[in-house]
Amino acid sequence: MIKFIRNILKEILLEPFLLRRLTIKIIKYLNLGRYDARLHYSATKRPQYGYCVYQAASLAKKLGYKKISVLEFGVAGGRGLLILEEHAHEISKLFDIDIEIYGFDSGNGLPAPTNYKDIPYIWKKGFFKMDYDKLVNKLNQAKLIIGEINDTIESFFTEYNPAPVGAIIHDFDYYSSTSVALKMFNHQDKYFLPRIFCYFDDTIGNSTSLFNDYTGERLAINEFNINEANIKITKPYYFINYTHTEDWHHQIWIIHLFIHRDYNTYISFENKQLKI
Repeated sequence: MIKFIRNILKEILLEPFLLRRLTIKIIKYLNLGRYDARLHYSATKRPQYGYCVYQAASLAKKLGYKKISVLEFGVAGGRGLLILEEHAHEISKLFDIDIEIYGFDSGNGLPAPTNYKDIPYIWKKGFFKMDYDKLVNKLNQAKLIIGEINDTIESFFTEYNPAPVGAIIHDFDYYSSTSVALKMFNHQDKYFLPRIFCYFDDTIGNSTSLFNDYTGERLAINEFNINEANIKITKPYYFINYTHTEDWHHQIWIIHLFIHRDYNTYISFENKQLKI
């Protein structure tokens, strides 16, 4: 409760839309109202996770899929994966669709940065090490994929035969490991939805990290787009129309698989005729 009050006082000093922000905090703290309404107003834990899963489930439902997969690259302590389970539980009920969850991590924390592209001035070897036994005992449905991403990304689809991937949480921090993770799209499109909703954690940062288009996750995204002719990672520009934007809106990206068998399947309103 003391921490909650301290955060409220901080908002009073820093938040330009004070009443809205305080209302959201109260709704989130007391868990008031329907899940989908709370998610819409970012009144949930890590709403960016919920957004990606919700949109993926919505798209899958429109396309007739019965099951999807959600991935987290970079599990670390595991709090994010546990929150992802909570979102998936609620969203699965809303759309009557099964959701598989997979978390990828070496288990040993960050490796040593490869070069400047991995931004060694903010990341160090050993950061974010996992307590595997403790985390496994807390997980309800998520599966941990432990190992170096170079190896696990190659064996994942044949070993687990996952439902089509519809949402990905990217939190590998480094350019090098993010680039490797994006190689997953070399596999058949049966393993993916035609559009995949992604959250890239380390793409905004602050005055210390200074994330940019030539290092880190942003560089991995840019190089991917240059090298891939039929798959692109893009921004969802409709957030621009939101009256109140959240920081995480700027960390959402959509992967478009243009030659996916379902990419052109119509999913919008049935009747768009305009009357005179």
